[in-house]
Amino acid sequence: MSKLLEILQASIGKQMNNFFAPPLTQWLAGTLLKAEHGEVEMSFVVRNEMTNPAGMLHGGIHAAILDDIIGMNVASLGLPNLYVSVNLSIDFLAPARVGEVVISKTKIIRAGKTIVNATAEIYNEKGILLSKATSNLANTGLPAPM
Repeated sequence: MSKLLEILQASIGKQMNNFFAPPLTQWLAGTLLKAEHGEVEMSFVVRNEMTNPAGMLHGGIHAAILDDIIGMNVASLGLPNLYVSVNLSIDFLAPARVGEVVISKTKIIRAGKTIVNATAEIYNEKGILLSKATSNLANTGLPAPM
């Protein structure tokens, strides 16, 4: 088990605003629900500053949540090198409004030496799919931070 996965498992039920979380992760202020090898789940409360002019969760915030949770999942695999997103394809399917809780789930589809492929989704508390993404992350050749 990787060191990051151990830290994540110890953080289940807590908001991700601790010392090891990057600034964006801290700002999103998600609560970790699940952390297993290749799977991570978090919940987020939609805040006013996360919305577009129509009062719905902004597409950029969907993207930030999906990219962030996928990156967290890849990092938790304990691979020796840093992987970064080379693409992120998102389908926006339904809205979420201020005060709603949304849940994001991610799975690793394939972890190769050069490319990791992953998926992620965001649901509302009723289980309605709000957005879904696929992403490929490339091995940078740089050592992983943890």
